[in-house]
Order: sequence, then C-alpha cells, then structure tokens
Amino acid sequence: MTHPPGWGVDPDRYKKRPGRARKSASPQKGLEPSAAQRLARVGFSWDSAAIDWNLLPTMPVPRAVARFEGQLAGHVWDAAALEGNPYTLPEVQTLLDGVTVGGHRLEDERQVLALAESTRTVRDLVRDGGYTVGKEISDRLHGIVAPHEAIEAGHFRGEGRARGGGTVNLGEYGVFTATGCEDSGAALRTEYRQGTNLLSALEHPVERAVAYFCFGTRHQFYFDGNKRTSRLMMNGQLMMAGRDAISIPYLRRLEFNEHLITLYLDADATALMKFIVDCRPAP
Repeated sequence: MTHPPGWGVDPDRYKKRPGRARKSASPQKGLEPSAAQRLARVGFSWDSAAIDWNLLPTMPVPRAVARFEGQLAGHVWDAAALEGNPYTLPEVQTLLDGVTVGGHRLEDERQVLALAESTRTVRDLVRDGGYTVGKEISDRLHGIVAPHEAIEAGHFRGEGRARGGGTVNLGEYGVFTATGCEDSGAALRTEYRQGTNLLSALEHPVERAVAYFCFGTRHQFYFDGNKRTSRLMMNGQLMMAGRDAISIPYLRRLEFNEHLITLYLDADATALMKFIVDCRPAP
C-alpha cells in the first residue's frame, strides 16, 4: 500500500492469536461499502460528504508551523483547561516564558509544562521533517504529555507490567469499554496497525488527520492522555499537509463532550469531525 507523506508503516508485525476473534462492530444496513469497511476496521463510521474538508486552506508547511508556534500558548491552555486544569491563559503564557506562577498545585504546573513540551515536540518534528504517523511517534508524544498521570506512559496498555484500563465514564450513559490488554497489548497493536492502514488510504489529508483523532480517542490505546495524544498526532498531520493545526476551544467543551459521547455510544464520528473542522483558526 502506498502511504501519503508523513505516514510511516509500523515496523512491528503481529500475527493473530489462535482462538481469539477480532472485535469489531457489524456493518450497518444501508452503508456504502467504504463506510462499512471503516466501521469494521477502525470501529466507527462517518459521512465524508457531510463535511467540507477544504475549509482549511492550503499553505506552505513552514507557514503552517509558524502559525502554530504563534498560537502555541492557546493550544496548551485549551488542552489543559479541557482536562480541568485551573491555569488561566495569561498564567500559561507566563509559565511558558519560564516564570513560575504561584498559588497552583505542582500537579497542575507539571501538566501545563508537559503539554507545552509535547506541543513543541510536534512543531519541531514537522519543521525538521521528522514527523510520521505511527506507533513510535505516538508513544513518544504520549510519554511527554502524560508522564505524571498515565500508568506507564509511553506505550500501549498491556505492553508494560500493568493491565486493565480502556474504560471511559460517560455519566448517565454508562461506561464505554475499549479492547482489553490482558494479551500484553497484542490486540491493541493489531487494531492500531489495521486502523492506520485504512486511514492512510483516505484521499483528503484533513479527513485523514481528523479521523485519526477519533480513532485514537475511541480505541483508548493508553491508560490516560488519549485525547491529548491524538490531538497532537492530528495536528502533526495537518501541518505536514500544509494546513493549520486545530485547537479544541475550552469555551466549546460542552459541544465537544456531547460529540464524544456520540462517538463512543453510536460509533459515529460525523458530528465530532464536523465540530473539529469548525474549530479551525481564523485565516
């Protein structure tokens, strides 16, 4: 399979474990074959025609990186605020300038600094041509963004000593449970390889990037920090394609959470994808 620029093939190869059926949703009646394949291979579907992927204008990659750098504090603040971090945007800007801010817990400061470091890492990878879509980069970013929160940050659930995880509390809607990791993460690695192979075949780079965010978020590859890691991976892809990186505004968190619930419960990413594109920065 030919992969688009910035997409790398995972070097690890995994065989299906004997006696273990691959967990996937059944194709829904009336879906076009491509949509049915998405549902089976990535665990959710979406209506591509319902979203205008060209709303993000094309620009030279260095310009996309420069615009991202100029908005870096806002990206960090939005991501931190969505996690419940009490830092204000001016306080985040002060902290990124190397000046400590009093009155906050050490855990909150560490989270902001980790978000800043991981965001700068994506910027540097794209700027230097070292960004690719694959488990290696995802693990690296996760190890930076969630070392103080996730169990054994930097690798998929089950690849270390810990087991479990993969659950998302949906409040009144119950609990979403992703694939287990009792097999040392083998099933998760297979899901990742199959999913990224399918996503790499999507024609539009914005669709590939936004679909990746939904993919990483729903599959819960890590114990914590899945949305943050998936957002970083999405933005790396967008900038590599000469598009603006996207931040999910904290002020739109209720919309965001509602669309996430639809992704988890209904395996339908259309509304979430449309929302993410609508969060694009102004020209």
